Amino acid sequence: MKIGIIVPFSWSYWGGVVEHSENQAAFLRARGHDVHLIMGHDPPGLFTRLLHPRSGRHGDLPDTITPIGRSIVVPANGSLPNIILSPRSIWRMAQILKREQFDVIHLHEPMTPAVCVAALAIAKCPIVATWHAAGDLGWMKLGLPGWGFLMDRIDGRIAVSKMAADSAGRWLGGEFEVIPNGCVIPENADPANRENHIVFIGRHDARKGLPVLLRAWPEIRRRTGARLRLIGTDPLQYRLLQSTMRFDPDGIDVLGIVTNEVRSAELASAKAFVSPALGGESFGMVLIEAFATATPVVASDIPGFAAVATPDAATLVPPGDENALVDALEALLADEDRRIAMGIAGRKLAAERYSWEDVARRLEATYLRVTA
Repeated sequence: MKIGIIVPFSWSYWGGVVEHSENQAAFLRARGHDVHLIMGHDPPGLFTRLLHPRSGRHGDLPDTITPIGRSIVVPANGSLPNIILSPRSIWRMAQILKREQFDVIHLHEPMTPAVCVAALAIAKCPIVATWHAAGDLGWMKLGLPGWGFLMDRIDGRIAVSKMAADSAGRWLGGEFEVIPNGCVIPENADPANRENHIVFIGRHDARKGLPVLLRAWPEIRRRTGARLRLIGTDPLQYRLLQSTMRFDPDGIDVLGIVTNEVRSAELASAKAFVSPALGGESFGMVLIEAFATATPVVASDIPGFAAVATPDAATLVPPGDENALVDALEALLADEDRRIAMGIAGRKLAAERYSWEDVARRLEATYLRVTA
């Protein structure tokens, strides 16, 4: 089957939907499909630096990705996604669809202009769409009157979680099939003999809760002696936070944007993963990634995390509660037997519920149904 996966964001800036689509394409190809991944790209240079305040991954674009235009930062749902809004991208989308003649296309966040809306309007093949976001989805107030009628063109509606389905359903109505985000399960992961590291993964978006962690860090460092490894956090934005918050940076390493391989290696060598997110997470993908590497989790007790965490693999604390965060991390690192048992339980959970092999099979079944 010839499948077009369309993402309204830029490959150049790491994010959950971008990574999801890359893994989706890879595992569908492994099942024998001809998959084309279409998304934005911001090549390195002065113009990109002017448009984007944070650093990204500006290496060579993989051959498996068809670039469709530059992106700009648009605040949405407590995050700062890099969305393709260039009018030229609409023309490019029309050309790609005409040239490739896909059997089915799969849109991620289909209400997002410009490329997803263009694909909905232009495509002549069956359409599958996935909703990722949860929350108020305030931008729908603008989108629904303008192009909401195009939602009727979607043949298969997927949400990555019940929260995402409920959020989209409040605006659109109808039913959604819940197919979760997939996770690449490392072949080996030993929860024992770890570095005394705590890993945080996330951009400097308000909802990720990084300031909460940084305020708590000096006490975590004093009690545990651990080092904090920040992944996905832009070094410049970290320095700005440091200058305004004036926290003690001792023991903090800012890694910035890293490859998937480096991120997995960091998780697999750390004693714990921490995510003090404040809300707006429809699915605890970062928790699942930590579970897959047999790394126990301390995270906020928010619906998107509570839906994937289990007590034997994670400790959840009230969001924004610095003292509870400190106490939970201290308790976890002080009890090595418990920490190892939690790592084993988390890896089992990730493999049984969230492996990409299973998610790709379910997506394939959806494609077969809408193209029958």
